[in-house]
Amino acid sequence: MLRKQKRNIFAIILMKISLMGRRQLLQLVLLHTACLMGSSQLHYSVPEESQHGTFVGRIAQDLGLEVSELVPRMFRLVSKDHKDYLQVNVQNGILFVNSRIDREELCARNPVCIIHLEVIVDKPLRIFHAEVEIRDINDNAPIFPVNDHKLFILESRLPGSYFPLEEASDADIGSNSLLTYKLHSNDYFQLHEEKHNDRSKSLALVLQNALDREKHSEHHLLLIATDGGQPALSGTVQLDIIVLDANDNVPFFNQSVYEVPLLENVTKGTLVFTLTAYDLDEGTNKELLYSFSSMMPSQLRHIFSIDAKTGEIKVKGEIDFEDINLFELQVEASDQSSYPLVGHCKVLIEVLDVNDNTPEVTVSSLSVPVPENSPPGTVVALLSISDRDSGVNGQVICLIWPSGHPFKLTSTFKNYYSLVLAEPLDREQVAEYSLLVTAQDQGDPPLSASSSLVVPISDVNDNAPTFGQPSYTVFVKENNPPGAHIFTVSASDPDVAENALVSYWLDEKLWPLSSYISVHSESGKLYALQPLDYEELKLLEFQVRAKDAGLPSLCGNVTVQVFVVDENDNAPAVSGPSQDIVTLVKVPVAAGHMVGKIHALDADSGYNAWLRYELHDAASGPWQVGLYSGEVSTTRALEEAEGGNSQSLLVLVKDHGKPVMSTTATFSVSLVASAQAAQSDARLSGMGGNAKPLADNANLYLIIAICSVSSLFLLVILVYVVLRCQSQAKEAMMYGPGTATLVCASEVGSWSYSNRHSHILAGVSGEAGAKSDLMVFSPNIPVLAVNGDAGNVKDFVPLTPGEKKHKCQV
Repeated sequence: MLRKQKRNIFAIILMKISLMGRRQLLQLVLLHTACLMGSSQLHYSVPEESQHGTFVGRIAQDLGLEVSELVPRMFRLVSKDHKDYLQVNVQNGILFVNSRIDREELCARNPVCIIHLEVIVDKPLRIFHAEVEIRDINDNAPIFPVNDHKLFILESRLPGSYFPLEEASDADIGSNSLLTYKLHSNDYFQLHEEKHNDRSKSLALVLQNALDREKHSEHHLLLIATDGGQPALSGTVQLDIIVLDANDNVPFFNQSVYEVPLLENVTKGTLVFTLTAYDLDEGTNKELLYSFSSMMPSQLRHIFSIDAKTGEIKVKGEIDFEDINLFELQVEASDQSSYPLVGHCKVLIEVLDVNDNTPEVTVSSLSVPVPENSPPGTVVALLSISDRDSGVNGQVICLIWPSGHPFKLTSTFKNYYSLVLAEPLDREQVAEYSLLVTAQDQGDPPLSASSSLVVPISDVNDNAPTFGQPSYTVFVKENNPPGAHIFTVSASDPDVAENALVSYWLDEKLWPLSSYISVHSESGKLYALQPLDYEELKLLEFQVRAKDAGLPSLCGNVTVQVFVVDENDNAPAVSGPSQDIVTLVKVPVAAGHMVGKIHALDADSGYNAWLRYELHDAASGPWQVGLYSGEVSTTRALEEAEGGNSQSLLVLVKDHGKPVMSTTATFSVSLVASAQAAQSDARLSGMGGNAKPLADNANLYLIIAICSVSSLFLLVILVYVVLRCQSQAKEAMMYGPGTATLVCASEVGSWSYSNRHSHILAGVSGEAGAKSDLMVFSPNIPVLAVNGDAGNVKDFVPLTPGEKKHKCQV
């Protein structure tokens, strides 16, 4: 066993000599000498990592000790490093492995790893030396200093450049630590090994092809180290080759031109667009700054701004589509290397229209006032509608408010309209139109604007003056003062200005009225130029015409009936040559015998002409007078003995007017006896006196005529009243210049007995004839159309007023 150990030691020494240089040769010689001198020392060997109980050697036997005496002599094993890697079984004297032995932990990289032991026994005390060599096994794979090794290589390095690498280490020794290297295949790098001596070599990567960081910014290579053990173990290291950037790339944008929509009227600070440029370089070569090109117009810099770092373009000023609807921004992106490279792009900002402009209504021409006789189609105004917006925001519709006007809008050209007359005008109905022209665009929400338009209508003389009534009936008391205002006629003309300036005049073609009536040309007031006398003139009927001042002028007329109202201005008058009436009465006569009659007339009419008779002295003799007949009769019988007497009676004749007017008549009565009657009658007849039979006959005829005429006249009046009430409910009557009074058709005028002359001025030439009859007067007497003489009444025909509208011919 010892020989074998010595041979092993010698072989190891020889191997080490082959590995070592000349410097270690002397150390080996000295070591061999020591081995020869200590040949009595025991030497064992055991592989590392042997299990517990692995046999090492029979140490007791090799020391010449009996197994039986190991315990009595207190055999014990002492290690210099006080570790119990090895132990001796005292029962059999065998040295065995007690615990795990790691050669690399125990001896590191020393080529010979020996554990020195001291064996001690007592009785007698002896010390033996032994050594156990720990043999290396290939239990350690090659290890690189790091698992990942980063290499930073500038992309601008030329092919053939070297980049040193750290070698791997192997804790084993000998062939177990002999390493070979292999690099993963790639197109850019190769592994270069360079041996400096038997124990040292250097590794390096050699660049084969030019690097381009923009194509491959990193290269990941695997370097494998394999030892010479059996079996061989290997270790790897990841080579991360980071290609460092060189500023060889110009910054660029994804697009050369960006089109960006932007609403107008956006607030300041609004983000328009964010530009992003790219640079394939790295570091400062990749850090970009954005700016507007120096070639861009300066005014755009007041509207937009760009953030140098983020590339955000924001609104800086006012954006108005109507001013500029397209902006062209030239943007640059430059890196921050010492010699910066610059990329360019263009940003086209299309401003989108917002409905922010209200339409504008402009009246370019206005032809006012518009004559009311303008035909439909007449152009009144020209309007222009504008809206600064575009598209639907600039499409405008035009309307007129309110509805119901006689105008319409006609489009003549784009956004040009004509205000055209669509219907006939009538200034008298509407003198002025206030129109509101509204223009509304089609935006969302729509905007509108309005313009007021006043269209006055000018007057045309198309209306003749008109009176309020077709005829007027006026009652005027007689004996009026000269120039008295008796009535006012008024005509209205709906026209204006001179077309409504009305003047009045009397139509005197058929009857000269200038001596009776005049009319004020401006006010229409009617004046009586002279006092009217009912007894001479009872009715004035004439036409008043109204004429405007237009060209040509138009006329209207109205019929005026002026009835003269009777006043009690005439005293009764006794008929005959004198007021003394003499009569002869034959006696005897019976009581109540009429001896005579007083005939009296009153020029007035009605109550003013209604006479009554009374004796001045009622107690004067046997006489009485009829209150209304005027008949003088006896109150008692007269005897023949009273013949030859004469009496004078004073008779008062009074009317019923206010104040009462009266006259007196003397009635002389001569009483004669029967013998004297014939003589008296003959005498009276020869004197032309009034005979009783003749008087009685005349009175009888007169009464019959009066009753017949009055009955006929009353019947005609009643028929006319009924017809008039059916056609006209009531008629306003004016009495003098005062307020109108309403006279009912059922009223019947008073009776008057008259033989005075009555004149009716009814629009005919000639003078009124005289008629002695019983006349009936009614306040609503119809107008009489008289042909020829006024005394010959043919028919009752009401006069009609002239046409309401016609050209005047004066």
